[in-house]
Amino acid sequence: MDKNQQGIQYMQEGKYEEAAKVFNEAIEENPKDPVAYINFGNVLTAVGDYEKAIRFYKRALEIDEQAAAAYYSLGNLYYESDKLIEAKDMFEKALRHGLENADAYFMLGLTLMALDQAKLAMPYLQRTVELNEDDVDAHFQYALCLANAELYEELIHQLNIVIEQDPNHADAYYNLGVAFAGYRDDVDAAIAYFDKALEVQADHMLAAHGKKLMEQMKAEN
Repeated sequence: MDKNQQGIQYMQEGKYEEAAKVFNEAIEENPKDPVAYINFGNVLTAVGDYEKAIRFYKRALEIDEQAAAAYYSLGNLYYESDKLIEAKDMFEKALRHGLENADAYFMLGLTLMALDQAKLAMPYLQRTVELNEDDVDAHFQYALCLANAELYEELIHQLNIVIEQDPNHADAYYNLGVAFAGYRDDVDAAIAYFDKALEVQADHMLAAHGKKLMEQMKAEN
């Protein structure tokens, strides 16, 4: 096992000091290997030393500007620090440099959603669920994009996938209630979904409000 693999194993075991020591040795042995710098940066990120982590990621990119994993790791740090424009740029570069995985697409989609750019986020979140069909969060975020675009049939389909995978997803039930109320014009189904959301999360204020509106509508009719 080489030092990078050994360090990753230490990280998976939560042994960050041992991991840092091994990655440091890897850097000393091969100072032109960007992977060791990225791995050291990941240790620093894990222990909350973001500023130092950024320096290691940037050093990796000085050695190899094609190092997609460094762009992705920087993107995560910027996202966690609410530097959304910088995060978006890093995730885009990670994908452009060949990081073809669900997490990269998801984080770019999530960042664009946070920037109120749901239309731009949609293809990235769609790609996420294609690459990882079991990602509940990705299906839900994709559904929110579909709601923004008023693509209700696909929205309902995605939300049904969410509750199949996570039967206690209160927000998915709530959004199904909204879809059935506004798009299907099915008051009874909407109330049933709002009830389900409240069954899962008793203090779900939006579901309670939605249910109250639907019951008023039924009473008036």
